[in-house]
Amino acid sequence: QVQLVESGGGLVQSGGSLTLSCAASGSIFSRYIMGWYRQAPGKQREWVADITSGRSTNYADSVKGRFTISRDSADSTLYLQINSLKPEDTAVYYCNAFQVGGGMNYWGKGTLVTVSS
Repeated sequence: QVQLVESGGGLVQSGGSLTLSCAASGSIFSRYIMGWYRQAPGKQREWVADITSGRSTNYADSVKGRFTISRDSADSTLYLQINSLKPEDTAVYYCNAFQVGGGMNYWGKGTLVTVSS
């Protein structure tokens, strides 16, 4: 069982920055694709970015150039650096771990990011 705990959300002004963290239980990065998703009020959850075991990164077009996903294997922490925040980035941000080849899929409980205009 993988546990994921997000932190770092908060209220920030438009144009500001935040760094979200996701602490994962155990050393899972070599076996999982780690990702960030978000769910805005009244909308479906959407994929934001992911990073593979080989550290390849992928981003949704809406965040490309503003968001950076990274990970620190030493302390099993996933990060999402968010720059140039926009009101439309307001959402609950979720950490996800998808097991390559095994199909197991884990979610954190989310952290709320609110961007004021």
